[in-house]
Amino acid sequence: MDELEARAHRRLNRMRDLADEMTAVRVRETSPDGVVTVVVDGSGALQELELSTGITKLSPAEFEHVLVSTAGQAARRAFAERAELVTAFNEEAAE
Repeated sequence: MDELEARAHRRLNRMRDLADEMTAVRVRETSPDGVVTVVVDGSGALQELELSTGITKLSPAEFEHVLVSTAGQAARRAFAERAELVTAFNEEAAE
């Protein structure tokens, strides 16, 4: 019974660790031209936005494209990081 309880506590702690690790995911991505830098969290939500003075040379459509594509790339990387965390967790749980 003690071993069962200890195993349950270890798994619960590992689930808490996974939740903390997923919450801690942050990805920074800068556009190829260096005009836009974004930081997103593990769910792809924008956390930070940095714009260089180079944005003054962009049309509104160009700015929109650079911003959306940069944020999209950051979100894809964040989702990949989360997926790796879940995969590692599932592999540990299967052992």
